[in-house]
Formats: sequence, structure tokens, C-alpha cells
Amino acid sequence: MNDNRPVVAVVGRPNVGKSTLFNKLAGKRISIVEDTPGVTRDRIFTEVEWLNKYFTLVDTGGIEPNSDDIILSQMRNQAMLAMDMAHVIMFVVDGKAGLTAADKEVAQMLRKTNTPVILVVNKIDSQSQFDNVYDFYELGLGVPFAISSANSMGLGDLLDEVVANFPEGLDTEYDEDIIRVAITGKPNAGKSSILNNMLGEDRVIVSPIAGTTRDAIDTYLEKGDNKFLLIDTAGLRRKSKIYENVEKYSVIRAMSAVDRADVVLIVIDAEQGVTEQDTKVAGIAHDEGKACLFVINKWDLIEKNDKTMSIYTKTIREKFPFMSYAPIVFVSAKTNQRMNKILETVTYIAEEHAKRVPTSTLNDVIGEAVLLNQPPSDKGKRLKIYYGSQTGTQPPKFTLFINDKQLTHFSYQRYLENKIRENFGFEGTPVWFDYREKRK
Repeated sequence: MNDNRPVVAVVGRPNVGKSTLFNKLAGKRISIVEDTPGVTRDRIFTEVEWLNKYFTLVDTGGIEPNSDDIILSQMRNQAMLAMDMAHVIMFVVDGKAGLTAADKEVAQMLRKTNTPVILVVNKIDSQSQFDNVYDFYELGLGVPFAISSANSMGLGDLLDEVVANFPEGLDTEYDEDIIRVAITGKPNAGKSSILNNMLGEDRVIVSPIAGTTRDAIDTYLEKGDNKFLLIDTAGLRRKSKIYENVEKYSVIRAMSAVDRADVVLIVIDAEQGVTEQDTKVAGIAHDEGKACLFVINKWDLIEKNDKTMSIYTKTIREKFPFMSYAPIVFVSAKTNQRMNKILETVTYIAEEHAKRVPTSTLNDVIGEAVLLNQPPSDKGKRLKIYYGSQTGTQPPKFTLFINDKQLTHFSYQRYLENKIRENFGFEGTPVWFDYREKRK
């Protein structure tokens, strides 16, 4: 059973309001992670829910923001990318500015695709501007949907149409019991081989040519009492100039998978070692608070002595100093070496990611930590921690009630985190802290 999440791409020239529309539609989900520490990147992908149906929304305009290309070629690239990866395309045009040559050219490309295209006329802020919509019938893309992203007008009808155009057989539900696992890593690190090994069948084409996987495939797997959704971060469907920067495209595709996952596998080719792409994806997974597992594949190809594994572990820890919590497994998908450890560890760290600790026990641990090592002081004033409670899971989040936020210090937070981990585990998951000032 393949459980693909529908992908909806937003296409259009600059300044037609794509980002406003994207943020409006994504707002319900993005607001959940607004206070996430370290999430400073532009969100090109996000998950959106409408009428209990979930889909992935992608803003194609954000993919190559630094390009020197002229607007028209940029739009062609966007449209090609959308045609390549989306199940539904929203083509956004500017109702105030009217029909442009660029709109016509992109419409011509989109008419050739088998993907459903919904024409969205944005910036129709009042009834008096509605006559502008009729000009866009000329594009030959069916009935235009008049909306105002800024004022949230017409979005319900638009989303009804989007959802109605999803192909059958896609996964639009959200099942709390499923552990969602993103399999990330450079092309040819062995992601498909690992997936096939887990499934016990050749579900995904495996070949030694980098980038063989042509599409994002979500695969459902039941093992014992556990249900998994394995999200394979895809290669490319077809080669073209737009994909010359394959590295960047792969990272963007991986970002989408990380967004949807509970647990992220960072698959590293044992022979090649850690690449820049691995550190980028791992950094994103860490910032998003995902449970993480390093999978060192092709371990059978490494010449070993009794110190090889510990030396390699040390290297991983040095390359990812902010992820000392993430377990490392050394496997070979080819020879089946230690492959059973992957899903075992995934199940364990998914539980740790969702674990909750009692407030009284937590405060005993914090109290003992404070006695052993006094909090920092500044200009004669010392940080006081009155009490703490766990206010979130996936990842575990702790709110500490204190006297003065300015007295908090990263090194003391690290100390408290270590004490919490010593007592409660939380292996495989980042731990977040939030501070609230409370006058005693």
C-alpha cells in the first residue's frame, strides 16, 4: 500500500500574492511551530488541513530566490517543477494588474499537463473589481476562482476545488498511531536499499546510479504491534535545466519529508562520510524538533579493526555537536548486517519523543540539579528557578518559571538538559526549554 500525501503547488509570477496565499493556507499548521527555536529558514513546504483532509503545500516561487534569470524563465521553471511534482497546481494571477504575456506563456505550458490546474485570480478585494476576472477566461484553464488572500475572501471555495481534484488512492488522513519515518541522505547513500530491506521486497528500484529514485514514495509497513509510514526522499522524475542544482533540489525535497515526519533517518554512506547536505538536513530536523537516528550504511565496505566503530562515532559527534542525543547504527542493507536495529531504534526513540514526565518528579530533579550547581548570577542578582513543568511532547518541551529571563544562560540550560536526560532518558529527541517570569 502506497500512502502518498497529495502535493499542491502554487505557481505564478512575482507580486501576485503567492506568499500571502501560501501563508494564509498554511497558517493553521505553521502557527503550531512559530515559537520553535532556530527555525529561521523560509518554509517552502508545509502541511495543510481542509475538511479533515491533509495535503502538502509547496510554494514554487521560493525554490530559487537568488536566480538572476528573467521573470519569464523563472516562471517557466516554476511551472515545470510544479508539473513534475504536484497532484494539483494552483496558478495564481493578479486581478488588479490584469492579464500579462508571462501569464499567457505559463498557461500554455500548464494546458499540456495531465495535472489538474486551478486558475486563481488574486487581489479581487471588492465586488467592483469582479469584472477583471473575466479577462482570464482567455487563458483556457477553465473557470477562474476569484479570491483575496489578504482579506481571506474566497479561500473556502478554492480549497473545496483543490480537495475535489485529488487523485484517488492518496493518503489524506492523519493517523496518530503511525510512526512517520523520513529516510534522508545524499543520492546513492543507499536509501532505497534500506527501504527495500525493511519491507522485505523490492518495492523501489535500486541501482548504483545516483538519483535513480524518480518520485517520492510513501510506503505503509506494519511490524508486530507497530505501524510505520516510510517517507522516501525522492530523486527526480526527469532531467532538465531546472535541475542542474540537484543538491539544492534534494535538500528541498528532504525538507518536505522532514516536515511530515516524527523520526528522521539521516543515512550516511560509510565510504563517502558526512556531506554538507547531510549537515543541512540534520540541522533542519534538529531545529524542527524531530527525533533523529544516524544510519551509517555500506558498513560492509569499510576495512575494520577494534577501534573503527568508535573512531567513526567520534567523527559523527564532532560533525554534529548539537545532536549528541541521536543514536548511531552501523548497517549494511546489502548484507543485512544489523538492519533489524533500525526499526527497533525508530520505535524506541519515537516513544522517547512522545514521553511525558510527572511534574513532581521533574521538580525533584530540577531541585537536586540546582543544589549541586547554583544557577548563574549577574551584577549580584542570581537566577531563581521556582518550578518547572513539561508543557509539550514531540519534542519534549519544558517550561521553567523563573525570576528574570535576562539571567538565563545557554550553558546552564545545557546542564539542566543533561540532568533531565540522565534521569528520564529522552534518547533520540531534542529537548526544548521555555522560560516564564514569575514574581515570587
